[in-house]
Amino acid sequence: MSLLEGTHGNLIGYLLWGFGFTGSHRFYYGRPISGTIYFLTFGVFLIGWIVDLFLIPSMASSAESHYSQGPYDYNVAWLLLAFLGLFGIHRIYIGKWISGVIYMLTAGLFGIGYIYDYWTWNQQVAEANGQAG
Repeated sequence: MSLLEGTHGNLIGYLLWGFGFTGSHRFYYGRPISGTIYFLTFGVFLIGWIVDLFLIPSMASSAESHYSQGPYDYNVAWLLLAFLGLFGIHRIYIGKWISGVIYMLTAGLFGIGYIYDYWTWNQQVAEANGQAG
């Protein structure tokens, strides 16, 4: 698998790993529970964060088997969430214009909606792609 090929590539995983002590890369690969643990423990005291540097290729393979491609690219959707999430750009990208504008006006519903999206973003993109499971 190349770095940008597929639904959940290594390149985006490593980019989010740079903020991995917040659990971003784990959320990206569909692991919200461990992502939350990383968020609350500063990447399990940075040790887990360093270990994940070597685990990203296997997490990418696992995510690839769970999500299929569609009109909305998971990589683009996750980059928008990670870097512009408080402004709702990620929601506008998948066609949720109303909530996107609400996020813009309320800083991601005061940050709570932004956190919610980290937990559910893969499923939301899958639904937007017509692949609700």
